[in-house]
Amino acid sequence: MTTLQYQVIDRVKQCIAQANRRLNKRLSMPEVRFTQRGKIAGSARLQGWEVRFNPVLLKENPEAFLNEVVPHEVAHLVVFKLFGKVRPHGREWQVIMQEVFGVTPRTTHSFDVSSVQGQTFLYRCQCSEHHMTVRRHNKVQRGQAHYRCRQCGDTLTFQQQGRLSTRG
Repeated sequence: MTTLQYQVIDRVKQCIAQANRRLNKRLSMPEVRFTQRGKIAGSARLQGWEVRFNPVLLKENPEAFLNEVVPHEVAHLVVFKLFGKVRPHGREWQVIMQEVFGVTPRTTHSFDVSSVQGQTFLYRCQCSEHHMTVRRHNKVQRGQAHYRCRQCGDTLTFQQQGRLSTRG
């Protein structure tokens, strides 16, 4: 484990301790994993009492991770313990972020994700080009899904020569 990953674990401990103090609770330390992949910075597994973090985005954005991503994911766990299953970024989550952690509630990060983007496939409609992820492309190829353009409503079609690799 890296020094930065130990700092994330310490920050999770701090957030849990802060929530326990502010809410007069006895929440336990969640399992912390560094297995999140893709463009997602972190995720919370509510029933498993676990948070996952993206090690690549952590390395590229250490300060934002410690100050925003860790409280964001821990807030999901806290909300689940207090209120059960509610809207992921609803009023309860926003209150925990602001009142307990003192962090402005943002639902998504704005990190550069080019290093974790992965391969994309070029699709076209009547009005523009669209870059599809491997997962969506494979669903189309297997006949399990089709996608439409939000602008013109046309079904997106794969362009054989449009296979792109965005990994550097």
